Amino acid sequence: MPVQPHVPDLLSTWLVPFRSCLTGPTFRHALVLVMGALLTPGRRTVTAMLTVVGLARTRSFTNYHRVLNRNQWSSREIARCLLWSCFA
Repeated sequence: MPVQPHVPDLLSTWLVPFRSCLTGPTFRHALVLVMGALLTPGRRTVTAMLTVVGLARTRSFTNYHRVLNRNQWSSREIARCLLWSCFA
């Protein structure tokens, strides 16, 4: 079983409004990608984001790529959650 890096509570709390837009595993992978995006200098590719959080050599590397290109989620629903979180 792959080791998931610890995501700070503050980041998890900040992204809670988006949890209902994603499945459990996809949400966990998205948290890691957001954390990697915040920590990655320069070009923010999925590979760079995973490298900075220490997952460059994990077997489940492709699962993180799937968050953006295969998993079922709605960008409109994410946008709706973002809009509501700004005015809540």
